[in-house]
Amino acid sequence: MKHCPIASAAGALIVLIAGIGHAQTPPPVQGAGQQPAYAVASPPVTSPLAAPAGKDSGAMRTALPNGVNQGPFDPATWKYGPTFKAPAGAKIWNPVKAKMMAGQKVSGGTLFNVVDPTVYCSFANAGYDFIWTEMQHSSVTWDQTAKMWGACPYARAVPGVRVAYTNEKEIQHAVDNGALVVVVPTVDTVEEAVAARDWAFFPPLGRRSQGGGYAFAADMYGNVPGGYRQTFNDNLVLVLMIETLEGVQNAAEIAKVPGVTALFAASGDLGNFSGYAQGSPDYERLINAVHDAAINAGKRLCGPFAWRERPDFTCFQNQQQGGALQTGVRVELGELWNTTGKVEVGPWARFGE
Repeated sequence: MKHCPIASAAGALIVLIAGIGHAQTPPPVQGAGQQPAYAVASPPVTSPLAAPAGKDSGAMRTALPNGVNQGPFDPATWKYGPTFKAPAGAKIWNPVKAKMMAGQKVSGGTLFNVVDPTVYCSFANAGYDFIWTEMQHSSVTWDQTAKMWGACPYARAVPGVRVAYTNEKEIQHAVDNGALVVVVPTVDTVEEAVAARDWAFFPPLGRRSQGGGYAFAADMYGNVPGGYRQTFNDNLVLVLMIETLEGVQNAAEIAKVPGVTALFAASGDLGNFSGYAQGSPDYERLINAVHDAAINAGKRLCGPFAWRERPDFTCFQNQQQGGALQTGVRVELGELWNTTGKVEVGPWARFGE
């Protein structure tokens, strides 16, 4: 059979067009959550209130009939609508937020450089209130984190994360993928605190975009009582870390930012940035300043788990998964812990020394 270049070219063109069409209209991904309006607006949607074709509607000057917001358009005086208001009597469904509101202590196990969902799920069911997924100092990606959180979204510990910074990309990746506890490091100014709040919360409190994500999916939070979008702002826990001298100086005003749940007195970096060791008068003065800022603003105070008996500290970062595993095994084995058999030769001989 002779090769027909015209037929081959036509076939290639069909394949190319099909490929382009597939790329433009990708199939829905299970667990991907809410789809943007442009992806689901079929059949086409219009409105009798739409601007007339080819004519200035005057919308910036004049409101439409029966609109709540009358007069010239002004964002500063805009009255936010009721569409996303939480239902009357909506209850808190984030157990970490519920405990913190009740003044109880919460703990978060630190997951560092782990990408295996099985390990994450085991850690999340070990007894902590939330998992402190480390994204500031680890090399884990958001895709890997989303897969871990999605593997067991209703584990005993809720998904939490320390992001790398206060920007939109970091924080919206966190909340869109399902974080219910967001820890923001090295907050030095009120402006940084406001930015962290803005990207974490939906309007009207913040500026989080409703672009979809795993958190919206039915197999994550899509079916929570009252609706995810409507109740999320009431359920998020936002923790801001005070780690520098500048942060301490501004801590009192940082704590007053609406939406901030707690301040975290960073035990390691306050020593790093001050030059003083824990227990010294200068170091302890810094910790006390963060303490005062939190309690004076009516916010919770967080720190390392070793500080669980310090006055007014009620939320804690616990050890990493490796240390937690060793602690658990030591408790389980009791007197049999670390009783390795003694041998005189081979790689295990060192345990008998």
